[in-house]
Amino acid sequence: MTLNQNKQIKIIFSLIVVISMGFFFKFYDGFGRQWFNNNGAAVFYEVFWCLFAFLFVKSRKAIIQIPLGVFIITCILEFLQLWHPPELQQIRATLVGRLLIGSTFSWLDFPHYAIGCILGWLWLRRLDKSNAKKYQS
Repeated sequence: MTLNQNKQIKIIFSLIVVISMGFFFKFYDGFGRQWFNNNGAAVFYEVFWCLFAFLFVKSRKAIIQIPLGVFIITCILEFLQLWHPPELQQIRATLVGRLLIGSTFSWLDFPHYAIGCILGWLWLRRLDKSNAKKYQS
């Protein structure tokens, strides 16, 4: 298996784990569900987008650029939640729309986006280092 194929498999496996955890947090119905459903899920949302972008751009430079880009884009999406044109409202009325672009602005989302992007950056670094070590020996 080549370095690129091995990295691709690890990224896909990571995406499966993150998607599973994100949905678990989003639909969790136990103690602290308010935090898990909103803020905890936002952390996994950021990590997901970092990993998804890394599927297509696997350079060392991208390990820093991807989390920064994800953070900026999700912050823009958060501010878009203050805008309510009919077209966006139709998108937000669907489950997929709510999951992707959200429906309610909250300042509390920004720290969780930052945490998710930091975790995403660490995850990308780990994926890159584990591949480099394997193929150096």
